Amino acid sequence: MPPSSPDNVDAERGSAVVEFTFLCLLLMVPVVYFIITVGQLQGGSFAVVGAADQAAKVFVAQPDAASGRAAAEQAVQLALADYGHPADNASVETSCDPAGCTAPGSAVTVTVRLTVPLPFVPFSDVLKLDAGQVSASATQLVGRFR
Repeated sequence: MPPSSPDNVDAERGSAVVEFTFLCLLLMVPVVYFIITVGQLQGGSFAVVGAADQAAKVFVAQPDAASGRAAAEQAVQLALADYGHPADNASVETSCDPAGCTAPGSAVTVTVRLTVPLPFVPFSDVLKLDAGQVSASATQLVGRFR
């Protein structure tokens, strides 16, 4: 049959819609998943910045280092919960000047690390599939007058 016959045109009718739909799904699903994953990473980085800042502020307001560390960990858990991240995926490290954590004028640095899991992956904790790890540090000075 020649390419311009009416029977050949009728046989091809509707296939462009099917091909377009298939290609759109094939290309758009990974792009949307990538955008959601990048959004999760960005949300995680906002969470660790806020958590580290609040933890450092809370630490320097405590009377001793032990209660400062406990208050800082609680502040990190609360800040991460506000952003929808479980505290199990985070770790908190505090470091102080050699003079001591509660000495006036000493610097206290709190570092928060968060592992961000891949979105929509079932059993991600068992499979250890993570989108990435983000971290942030904040430093506060212990005030002279309390």
